[in-house]
Amino acid sequence: MVLCSTALTVYFAFHSIGTVVVTTLACSLLLQLAYFASVLFLIWRSGCISRAGQRAEHLGSCWEVGPEPPDLDEATNESADLLQCDQMRAISLLLP
Repeated sequence: MVLCSTALTVYFAFHSIGTVVVTTLACSLLLQLAYFASVLFLIWRSGCISRAGQRAEHLGSCWEVGPEPPDLDEATNESADLLQCDQMRAISLLLP
């Protein structure tokens, strides 16, 4: 529809088939570039949303408390996880 309206407008303005062809090709190229850029933007945005979801999922698991006390090996691993969770909480407070 855009290409047809552009072609008709150019033809009535300049009365030249050559100008219509060149203008229509240029318009079609611009439409393709805009489409490609919008697809790239959507891919980039979905990656950002996915990373934010993973970060929120990790923070949610950090705030869960287990019902029973862990053994010594689990306590060592859990203390390292808690340190990482504390760091993630601090970072999440700084992020908008």
